[in-house]
Amino acid sequence: MSTFDHIGLIQNINENLAPLRTAQPQAMQAFGNLARAAMSEGAISAKNKELMALAIGITQHCSGCIGFHVKALHKLQCTKAELEEMLSVCVYMGGGPALMYAAEALKAWDTMAPQ
Repeated sequence: MSTFDHIGLIQNINENLAPLRTAQPQAMQAFGNLARAAMSEGAISAKNKELMALAIGITQHCSGCIGFHVKALHKLQCTKAELEEMLSVCVYMGGGPALMYAAEALKAWDTMAPQ
């Protein structure tokens, strides 16, 4: 798996978490419920929440977060221009390390785009 294989990374994470879902079903269900509640449409749109989540993932240097949130942003019909504008804020707030993960997010955006 290459550094930028976010589809494979997502699959790998899901496979690796399967035993934890079995061993700790209540905790994992609670996490899923928290995610759905936090990311649902409200005063802030689901798309803007996903952009925020991706920004946090980038500034926290989380490749898995990049994969999951880019996938969600495609489903929410985010534009590349919206993504790029958010990435500029990440670089402003996170400096050089955020720039490296912004590049990763751009690659994920292109490779995960619906065909």
